[in-house]
Amino acid sequence: MRDANCVEISGRLIELEQLRYTPAGIPILRFRLGHFSDQQEAGAARKVECELSVVAIQREAQLIASATLGTPLIASGFLDRKSRSSSQLMLHATHIEFKNPGLGEK
Repeated sequence: MRDANCVEISGRLIELEQLRYTPAGIPILRFRLGHFSDQQEAGAARKVECELSVVAIQREAQLIASATLGTPLIASGFLDRKSRSSSQLMLHATHIEFKNPGLGEK
């Protein structure tokens, strides 16, 4: 059995916290990504709209810190709990790529 936990999602930056640093001096930044798309499920078209909490560390945190709200991007990484005491999921972005605004996003 594989321990798969890979996520890639496109969307727009809808909320951006301030860049902060861990006690070890590592940059960390939390943001929210809004996703809109058309998907196929059981042979039928389905409109998908969701928001996702994301955390970025080191290079990715510094990269996203320079972005403005509304910026289209693709985030990839893995899912984990928001904190030890929470069951809410959060995407830990290990790669962020900015994309052209006219590629299917609303």
